[in-house]
Amino acid sequence: MERYAHYSDSSRIILPLLDGIIIFGAFRASTILVSDAWLFDSYASFFVVFALLWSMLSHHYANIFRLDRQISYGEKLVYLLRTFLMHGGLLFGVALLLHVSWMPQRQLLVVYGLAVAGVVLGRFLLAFCYRLYQRYFAEPHSRFIIVGASTSGQQLYYFLRAHDPDGSQFKGFFADENVPAALSHLVRGTVAEVKDYCRRTPVDEIYFALPFTQQALIADLTSFAADNFLSLRIVPDYHGTLGQDVNMYLCDHLPVLMVRRAPLAMWANLVLKRAFDIGFSLLVIVLLFPLVLPVLALAIKLDSKGPVFFRQMRPGKRNRLFPCYKLRTMSAGHQQAELQATKADPRVTHLGRYLRKYNLDELPQFFNVLLGHMSVVGPRPNMISQLEEYSKHIHTYAMRHAVMPGITGYAQVNGFRGETRAPNAMEKRVEYDLKYLENWSFSLDMQIIGLTLRNMIKGEKNAY
Repeated sequence: MERYAHYSDSSRIILPLLDGIIIFGAFRASTILVSDAWLFDSYASFFVVFALLWSMLSHHYANIFRLDRQISYGEKLVYLLRTFLMHGGLLFGVALLLHVSWMPQRQLLVVYGLAVAGVVLGRFLLAFCYRLYQRYFAEPHSRFIIVGASTSGQQLYYFLRAHDPDGSQFKGFFADENVPAALSHLVRGTVAEVKDYCRRTPVDEIYFALPFTQQALIADLTSFAADNFLSLRIVPDYHGTLGQDVNMYLCDHLPVLMVRRAPLAMWANLVLKRAFDIGFSLLVIVLLFPLVLPVLALAIKLDSKGPVFFRQMRPGKRNRLFPCYKLRTMSAGHQQAELQATKADPRVTHLGRYLRKYNLDELPQFFNVLLGHMSVVGPRPNMISQLEEYSKHIHTYAMRHAVMPGITGYAQVNGFRGETRAPNAMEKRVEYDLKYLENWSFSLDMQIIGLTLRNMIKGEKNAY
């Protein structure tokens, strides 16, 4: 989808025409540089295909009609290069599919090189001249005020100040709520004083940045703007309307709101995370387990009677139960498997304290990762009894089970692990688990793994 829906008619004519001239020049120059002859007539039909395909793709993907500062030079470069890559991919794909050879490969590469350089330089030069004109010769095309100093209103102010300071002239905020000290000098009055200010001062646009619940105020300002030839624009303040942060994405041209960000609901992110889980767990199992597990298994057997491994059903993604594997750290036969370990717990063996402190008891869970029960990083799987208990008291507790549990997690590397009997201990753990779900990225997973390795070396003081 295009980032902006409306462009000036002159840009719709001038910029595509300029692109066509530059591409024509690239074809002409290539025949001289490569063939040493004027052979353009041989490639006239290919030039038409090349230019028309560029025109269609750039219209949708290169944001070609925008010259003002609301798109930076860096963004323009990314849009143009991305579109040329798509252009080249389609052109070469069709050529291979239809077994067509429009021109020698070397000459085609020269055409692309000259066309990319020419279009980018031409676009940058036009944008620079346009901004120069706006700064020194043109009057601001928009004098605007913002009604409400909500988060949305502040973001709008900072965006226009950074991207379009010459084309837009900010006149001030009108707010009843408290305004940050850094913006307090920009407040011109209360919401009730908006209409009087607009009658006294030249204003072109009113941006409404208050919750949608104030329908009477919206209707009043709509009527006032129509009577006084002003434009009323509404900046959605979803946080003020819903009482919490939301995220918006576009389904075609239809805005869809998400109350919580969910990066791991995206297919591409899930594939990336699962591919890493499989690769990392295989690496640990193949390289580390043959060296470490036999030693730990022998030590566990010598330390106390009982099996080497401990198996317990835990709730995983969407509360589905799975067998969670660990190295045994408690004495066998204590019959208190659903009771959380505490400091100086008599059930924990002498060796078990060291295994827990350095997280070595979690090593078998890499088999869980390989089997698809768990992820390397994610909310730690609690016991069934904890699921039942905390679901009654923490209304956001179930949300942490929207993804696969992990061997390590964001809450654990931030110090929230071990016993949860202290007031609000589980609430803080859930809070960090939800932060992880809403802000997931591959780099965050790498950061958590790095912190986990550091903690393993130092030893976990809260690991009982």
